Amino acid sequence: MISDATETIGIVVNGEPRSVARPKNLLTLLLALEIDPEKVAVELNRAIVRRPDWAATSVTENAQLEVVQFVGGG
Repeated sequence: MISDATETIGIVVNGEPRSVARPKNLLTLLLALEIDPEKVAVELNRAIVRRPDWAATSVTENAQLEVVQFVGGG
């Protein structure tokens, strides 16, 4: 039996195929990818996911994510 901690899934992040440990939710995926959740917007399977919903949003096999980082400037 494979535990959740070692099971991997295939996803696509910003057009790049990746194999990642099965995340509990979108927030844990971002943290595992070393993406600062305070500085990004996320689209999952062509739908924007609001930050308050990240912890309740599942990421499944073949998920398509677009992660856009905010850039400051003036």
